[in-house]
Amino acid sequence: MTKTDPVFFKKVLYYINPLNLFKKENENNLNLRVMHGINKISFLMFLLCLVYLLFRWFA
Repeated sequence: MTKTDPVFFKKVLYYINPLNLFKKENENNLNLRVMHGINKISFLMFLLCLVYLLFRWFA
């Protein structure tokens, strides 16, 4: 473990926070905003699929 581990978890928690998920960011570049939106949606889908697979495995 390194010293940057708390920073990593802090960024992940910020990224999956529902209050920050669809918040308008201060980016002027449309391509960058679309890319971040797609990344957030894909991360959310990954977490939902992970929960589904864990549920099927334990049920």
